[in-house]
Amino acid sequence: MDRTNKQENKREKLVLHRSWWAHGIKLAIACVLVISLTMGAAIAPSFAALPTKSAIKDPRIILRNALPIDSEVLRDVQKTLEQMPRQTNLKRWNSLKKDIETISRTLVQNQAQIIAGVSTDRQGLLTEHLTSLSNSLVPLQEAILVKDRNNIKALAEKALDYVGLAEADLIQAFPFEVPAKYASLPQLKGRAQVELSTVKGNAIITVDGFNAPVNAGQFIDLVQQGFYDGLTFTRADENYYLQTGDPNGSIDGYVDPATGKYRTVPIEVRLPDQKIPTYGKTFEEQGLSGTLPVLPFAAFGTVAMAHPNDDANAGSSQFFIYLFESELTPAGLNLLDGNYSVFGYVTDGKETLDKLRLGDKILSARVISGAENLVK
Repeated sequence: MDRTNKQENKREKLVLHRSWWAHGIKLAIACVLVISLTMGAAIAPSFAALPTKSAIKDPRIILRNALPIDSEVLRDVQKTLEQMPRQTNLKRWNSLKKDIETISRTLVQNQAQIIAGVSTDRQGLLTEHLTSLSNSLVPLQEAILVKDRNNIKALAEKALDYVGLAEADLIQAFPFEVPAKYASLPQLKGRAQVELSTVKGNAIITVDGFNAPVNAGQFIDLVQQGFYDGLTFTRADENYYLQTGDPNGSIDGYVDPATGKYRTVPIEVRLPDQKIPTYGKTFEEQGLSGTLPVLPFAAFGTVAMAHPNDDANAGSSQFFIYLFESELTPAGLNLLDGNYSVFGYVTDGKETLDKLRLGDKILSARVISGAENLVK
């Protein structure tokens, strides 16, 4: 099969395709525009009620919230810090002053208890991160006192980096086992970061194995093999998505050289009230359309596994990066959530995503942290 015919075939089978109404539906006030991106066929529009609050669109906040921890103290510190940029924009200086004082006092009063809650071998690292968090609050408090609007957001983000590290320290063991049916597949039991180097610049993908260990494990395993090096973005719409991972030749995905078999991964999506992800069925098939997953399509730079239009359990090597965010298509109210496996977010390099176009090449993809969490 020549390359042209192959591309036409893939256009029908394995590409992310906007449906007829993805160009925008203009309805009356209080109407929701649902963006449908499918792989080969349009999905009928599905409308839900307007959200009661705006979707969280910051990938770092989504990833912090997705950590499987139970620490009311650190969660309260996290949420208070996350609100500071907005409080600053509204010039709520008295509230900000009280908040930073409360955070500092809370950490002093609870640090010993937080540290005692982890095993001895993890206490040193947790202590280091909590100390760094406390130290990072000093310049933040000073900026608040002098009403330095220009620096508060950056200082709050710095403190939140340490909050995230401390929260991750609380996870002492991977929280669940994947179903036996998929246990032989590579699994990422934790998180990793991948640096994606392209002809237009670099981007960092934070890959979340806590909530999608099989899909994340597939991706990290292929990155480590150099599978994506030199591949191009074979499908792209600068306003909606970038897709890559299609190898040269007639095969659409990854063939394991050890077995000679085409390796696929199932759809894998976790709900907030479930300990383990759901496997094998989309939200649409389960009657859960409109439900908000732990890793939603809410942030610019959401990374998900592509799959054939007619088989959500046949994802392999192709993945796409979501490039759309809108108050009118929030998480839980689009047709992507629960129908594709999100396994990470671009957390650095938004400017690179803005530049990438169809045909642009990946120079290399490499794991820069978390490689030890891959289990094969």
